[in-house]
Amino acid sequence: MSTLPLFPELPTGDATAITADGGDAPPPRGTGLLQELRKTGALRTLDHALAQSLRRLDPDTPDSVLAAAALASLAVASGHAGFDPAEPQRLVDAAIDWPTPAAWTAALAASHWVAHPGAGDAESAADAPLVYEHGLVYLRRYREYERRLADGLRRIGRAVPHAGAAASDGDGAHVPAHLAPLFAQLFPEAATGDDLQSRAAATALHHSLLLVTGGPGTGKTTTITRMLVLLAAQALAAGAAPPRIALAAPTGRAAERMAESVRNAVQALPALGVQPALCAQLPTTGTTLHRLLGTIPDSPRFRHHADNPLPFDVVVVDEASMIDLPLMAKLVEAVPDGARLVLLGDPDQLPSVEAGDVLAGILRAAEATAPTASFPARHVHLTRGYRQSAALDLAPLAAAVREGDTATALSLLRGGELSGVHLHEGNADPLQSHREHLLAHWTSLADASDPADALARAGRMRILTAVREGPQGARGLNARIEEMLAGTRRGAGPASTTSRYFHGRLLLITENSYRHRLFNGDIGICLRDDSGTLMAWFPGDDAHNPRPFHPAALPAHDSAFAMTVHKAQGSEFDEVWLVLPERFNRVLSRELVYTGLTRARRVLHVVGGPDAIVDALARHAGRWSGLGWKLR
Repeated sequence: MSTLPLFPELPTGDATAITADGGDAPPPRGTGLLQELRKTGALRTLDHALAQSLRRLDPDTPDSVLAAAALASLAVASGHAGFDPAEPQRLVDAAIDWPTPAAWTAALAASHWVAHPGAGDAESAADAPLVYEHGLVYLRRYREYERRLADGLRRIGRAVPHAGAAASDGDGAHVPAHLAPLFAQLFPEAATGDDLQSRAAATALHHSLLLVTGGPGTGKTTTITRMLVLLAAQALAAGAAPPRIALAAPTGRAAERMAESVRNAVQALPALGVQPALCAQLPTTGTTLHRLLGTIPDSPRFRHHADNPLPFDVVVVDEASMIDLPLMAKLVEAVPDGARLVLLGDPDQLPSVEAGDVLAGILRAAEATAPTASFPARHVHLTRGYRQSAALDLAPLAAAVREGDTATALSLLRGGELSGVHLHEGNADPLQSHREHLLAHWTSLADASDPADALARAGRMRILTAVREGPQGARGLNARIEEMLAGTRRGAGPASTTSRYFHGRLLLITENSYRHRLFNGDIGICLRDDSGTLMAWFPGDDAHNPRPFHPAALPAHDSAFAMTVHKAQGSEFDEVWLVLPERFNRVLSRELVYTGLTRARRVLHVVGGPDAIVDALARHAGRWSGLGWKLR
């Protein structure tokens, strides 16, 4: 499997082609669009350097094409797969005299830097660094990721699954007669009505590509556990070997949560009359997608790919909304022919931190096509709430936020009628108003008996923010928290506050390190070992045996006492403080608020004024993507 470089088509003979400031490219002429974008500060150095490289290689390149290249690069950094010239203000909110969509399209059509693949083209044809397809301008690598992902999903969905199953017509939600008694044990409510959990499990018996979605507590992992029991029974009845099953998620914490949920669901099966031998065939551990695919030190490639597929018959992936476009493309290519791929997720959560809104694109394609159409995925959306904490009544608030119903959301927050939900409307600084309560939690981390205990305690409470910078941002809050802890645990004074690392400091990894098997979003804690050496401890394959690292050897990281909602996806905490910015910020969306509040298990504190909540619920966190179109 090959990995496409970012700009593989640019000549490499001249080392000055791309430099931090555009190298020795001719200075911008006049006050063109690229220069306007540069003046606004919207472009990153890399975005501008790409455009300047194209200008240097061909000084006659129209300014609108150069700007489109820079914006396509910026779009990827902003989470989009490509850039839509018809809506540039969605990417750059500045007073710029944008070209008309028709003029921009004409310039792109005439440029040799831009490929224009026809419908169904396997490749983008030309060796151009940009691709213009279905209204989007792509960096070629990201168009290729979308194409490869669409091809891979169709391949999986069209295959007849292993274990003796035959593809069925229609929605495939019927159960073979020899499995009917077991099915009735697993889903006793199926006989009394249209039970969506049982429909999902029955569909998996006949199809290789299944999407199971739903909000917190709708029973996704319970459904999957019972589905896996049916697949094991199906294989036994066919005289086949037990299915080889993998449980995976984008982050270690999400993988462990999924495995724990499956283990708990398995423990309940004997009471339903399920044979212990079938239960024993289910996996008891989960893994990250990176570990599943097999990381290679200092390489973006994985050990498992199309030519060396995964050794599994069923791959179940939780928190699919968190998976970015490149990673999902590589995962799908590694799923072997005839294996089942089951994607679980909440479509109302934020999309991935990196480029792409993969789950949304797949769901749009699945919902827009008939069962016999070109995209053969099956989708079941679970709606019934099974998990309801006696201490926390989130369901009404989550529904109002999900629907963008600002009046109801504010009424519920202000009314005080939801158990466990608290609004701090006039208090933008919980570090002052609730200092002692918060400090008690953070100081307890350093008093833990061992690293595993400390990491478990860390999951009891977290401050979540919408932004990284500013007074309500994760970075500023972490700095203040560390100052507070310096005064309580290390003593006051300059000598005690200069050390970056200290006993009890929570850490958040911010970049993938395949060498260390540490990935963006992993949480660890600094603790002294038995010899008194300060080490950074991160969860290992076994949650009871964390892995130690010297802090100086870690990849890029931040403190994690406060973290952004994006980074908290895939995690849950007993107590969540959701801090919203005082001023309008473009990152605010209903998906952000929904994701943040649904991280809470027992207590939710919302810190923010009504303006922030109104702004957030009025916006969708949509992404530009052509995946849904390619799948259809």
